[in-house]
Order: sequence, then structure tokens, then C-alpha cells
Amino acid sequence: MPSLPVAPRPLNHSERAVLEHLLTADFPGASALRSQLDRTEVVAVWAPGSVSVDLRVREPARPAALPSRLVPVDAHVHDRSGAHTGELLVWLDAGTTLSALEYAWTTNEMPACLPPVDRVRVRVR
Repeated sequence: MPSLPVAPRPLNHSERAVLEHLLTADFPGASALRSQLDRTEVVAVWAPGSVSVDLRVREPARPAALPSRLVPVDAHVHDRSGAHTGELLVWLDAGTTLSALEYAWTTNEMPACLPPVDRVRVRVR
């Protein structure tokens, strides 16, 4: 299913908080990706009501040099009782700039919002 374009907008508070949290992990290229946050905007949603979004980094941007299109972190989401409810993925354009934030859930209902960062456990792969 193709993404649904939206008028470009800055990251909202939840998107920014989640991305900052995931990019605190210590991996090569993390610093360059963190430096892109102030220039990152949302350009599409993945489906009506989805919190997964496509991103675009406005120029000039300091590119990262990662070998993959995926940021190398495991970011597992847990509910208040500690049960695993999903994971967060950060996608890159050719390993250089932020291109998407995905919330892959394992519950029956699609999440209506991103999880608070205190419910996200981040580990470098």
C-alpha cells in the first residue's frame, strides 16, 4: 500500500521524542542522524490513522554513512505490565538521511499514538 502524502510539516513532539530516544544509541552514524532532526519533516503517513510516517531531511544535511537502509537498533515497545507490544524502526535513504519512522505493532489494534519513550527499550544490534 502506498503512503498517503501530506503537506510537509515539522516533526510533532512524539515523533521527535521517539527519534531522539532511538538515536541516543551509540552506533556509527548516530551523530550525523541526530544532527538531521532539526531539518526533518513528515511528508506522508503510511495509512489513515497510522503513526508510521515518511520523512524528508531538508538540505543542507550532514549525511550518515551507514551500510544499511535501517538504523542498527532494536527498539522494543512494552506496555505497563512489561509485555512486548511492538517495535520501532527508523529507515534511511541509501544509509544517509532519515526517511521513515515505522511503528510495527504486535497487538490486535493499530496504535493511535507513538509510545512514550519510557516504554521503549533500545539496544544496538
